[in-house]
Amino acid sequence: MPPAPAPPRRPVPRPPSRAARTTTTTDVLALGEVMLRLDPGEVRIRAARRFAVHEGGGEYNVARAAAAVHGLRAGVVTALVDDEVGRLVEDLVLASGVDTRWVRWEQPGGPVPRRNGLNFTERGHGVRGALGVSDRARTAVAALAPGDLPWEEVLGGTRWFHTGGVFAALSPTTTETAARAMRTARALGVPVSFDTNFRRSLWAARGGQQAARATTRSLVTSCDVLIGSAWDLLPGTGALPGDDPAAARAAFEAGVARIRAVAPGVRVVATTRRLVRSASRNAWGAFAWSRSDGVHAVPGHDDLEVLDRVGSGDAFAAGLVAGLLRGDRLPDALERAVATGALAMTTPGDAAHGPLPATAVARRKDPAA
Repeated sequence: MPPAPAPPRRPVPRPPSRAARTTTTTDVLALGEVMLRLDPGEVRIRAARRFAVHEGGGEYNVARAAAAVHGLRAGVVTALVDDEVGRLVEDLVLASGVDTRWVRWEQPGGPVPRRNGLNFTERGHGVRGALGVSDRARTAVAALAPGDLPWEEVLGGTRWFHTGGVFAALSPTTTETAARAMRTARALGVPVSFDTNFRRSLWAARGGQQAARATTRSLVTSCDVLIGSAWDLLPGTGALPGDDPAAARAAFEAGVARIRAVAPGVRVVATTRRLVRSASRNAWGAFAWSRSDGVHAVPGHDDLEVLDRVGSGDAFAAGLVAGLLRGDRLPDALERAVATGALAMTTPGDAAHGPLPATAVARRKDPAA
């Protein structure tokens, strides 16, 4: 006789994370995708026979580093399909100390089934740069819509809200969702950070860089801390020069003036400055501006050894947020941000692993910093 059909699959109940069991408040809450990263290690993707798995995502990485490096209570707002891959991603998130109570679970199956995102990533070495091959088609998070979550409840229990350009680029509904969440956070008095994080591949079918800039300009009117540069918002601007600190600072200052003209509510602007000598060696530093402290520079590391650069910008954002939440003045918060980004480049995977060692603290070398 044929075996009896299996009963319908039901969501597996999961215990709340450690943060959820102890308090209803998070320090940092991030809205964004969480993908399963498959890492071939030292070999190429096309030659790999085994992959290590990590979880990662532009906005999620900020929450993860805030928890893992700086000891903050962090949570993520995202959507996953309730299948074995989704539950693997959840286990990785929980193991990283990030609260999953606001994960929206979608049932598998249907005429056009939703999926969980995959990201195959080579770290690169020497003259061979890092390489990412993302598979985001029909992901659950790309379908997330503004009405899918009770935003006042979601945001009422956090001290800081973060989102960014990767999530906003996934679909028109995620753009609208980011806008709704940011406006709600501002209305509740929760500080909002936004990382522009432009990805050309994500905007190819949505109008390219021109559409990305227009979308970013509309979103940053609802943020307090902008991580990015004028190049991400406005035509006629270029990326910061990597090999000329004085020219880079002048370009950053000019960019801040243009950003303030289109987003006068922004209180802090920060951007990294990276000079890629090879995939294994980078110069790494940053600039930041605030209304109270003006412009500051942290040259950081002239010749930083790199194991895996993916996620270092997200870790930078986490360090900046952690410093500002601690009440640091901008120069100290920027030091913390550069050090956290540097730490992220010393380990595999998208996120930094803490705690922050003394040897990773950025060194001030610029008398004008």
